[in-house]
Amino acid sequence: MTTFESSIRQIPFPQQNVYDKLSDLNNLQKLKERYAMMKDSMPEEARKQAEKIQDLEFDQDSLSVNVPPVGSIKLRVVNREEPKCIKFETEQSPIPFNFWIQILPVTSTTCKMKLTIKAELNIFIKQMVKKPLQEGIEKIADVLQMIQYN
Repeated sequence: MTTFESSIRQIPFPQQNVYDKLSDLNNLQKLKERYAMMKDSMPEEARKQAEKIQDLEFDQDSLSVNVPPVGSIKLRVVNREEPKCIKFETEQSPIPFNFWIQILPVTSTTCKMKLTIKAELNIFIKQMVKKPLQEGIEKIADVLQMIQYN
């Protein structure tokens, strides 16, 4: 099993707020709408990265996205441990993996978050996907860190 972890991110909102927002994937609709309004004011590199994501669809427990050249990925929530962890598993992906979001309190008004991906990778695949997966998990953490969780 190969593990990829994001850096630990400080979130200026209470643990419960962050958990509540991220545990219901329907909340992604608000983020999608916000991105549509803000994309023209984003730095060019950030806009290019965000535009690589296509066909984002979701409901309360799952999300699917097409990420060229990787392809279609569908994740489903398989476990929620309120208010500290949300675990996902792939239903469709070129590389099956598990993904989870850990949220721990720092104070009553702040928390910290870490993302983890675990995948069964043979040595050849591991060398090919190691850098993109590590960069990808950091970019996801960047986005999750910027959300307003109030």
